[in-house]
Amino acid sequence: MFYTPDIQTQAELPEEEAAHAVRVLRLQAGDEIELTDGQGNFYRAELTTVSARRCLVRILETLPQPPLWKGHLHLAMAPTKNMDRTEWFAEKATEIGFDELTFLLCRHSERKVIKTERIQKILVSALKQSLKARLPRLNEMTPFEQFVRQSYEGQKFIAHCHPGEKALLKEVLRPDEDALVLIGPEGDFSEEEVALACACGFQPISLGASRLRTETAALVACHLMNLAHS
Repeated sequence: MFYTPDIQTQAELPEEEAAHAVRVLRLQAGDEIELTDGQGNFYRAELTTVSARRCLVRILETLPQPPLWKGHLHLAMAPTKNMDRTEWFAEKATEIGFDELTFLLCRHSERKVIKTERIQKILVSALKQSLKARLPRLNEMTPFEQFVRQSYEGQKFIAHCHPGEKALLKEVLRPDEDALVLIGPEGDFSEEEVALACACGFQPISLGASRLRTETAALVACHLMNLAHS
């Protein structure tokens, strides 16, 4: 499977994909390949021209794919101090299925800068590996206050460990609505951040009795949303 986001307007493989096809897979003109545009379509295609730098293709068949889940599933999380854990989450969540990822800059964030180029490559790799037709949208890091004040149509949740009444996410998700879940840093959201989110319409939720690492909590939230909307 090759990722070709511009295949409808440009009948060739992106440079990195072309290099993989030629140098690793040793494909030649006339070989048939499978493509995904990350926007809901698979394609059967034939390589027409193969060189060291370029692979031109001819589309044989366009195969629109119905969504695998209902609604728009959005996760917003504070990246972990250890980037390996954030990258692990991005890969596994894409395999499970979701629509959008935003990184949050919170009061207790231990990582205040993140290079989204690396995460984007992981999302694409997981898209191809799991044979998905839709690539999650990746947003740049956004300050917490700015993010929660943005308008959003759908259910909004904030997962935190502070005392207080919280519903279980799996019990309050409504499958007919878009869903957004906030996951905090290793030090959790501050009490002020939780109060602000609640004032902006976010519902406090729990992911269960266990205390989870940031990346585990985000993956659990992703899985619960996917199950509820499948």
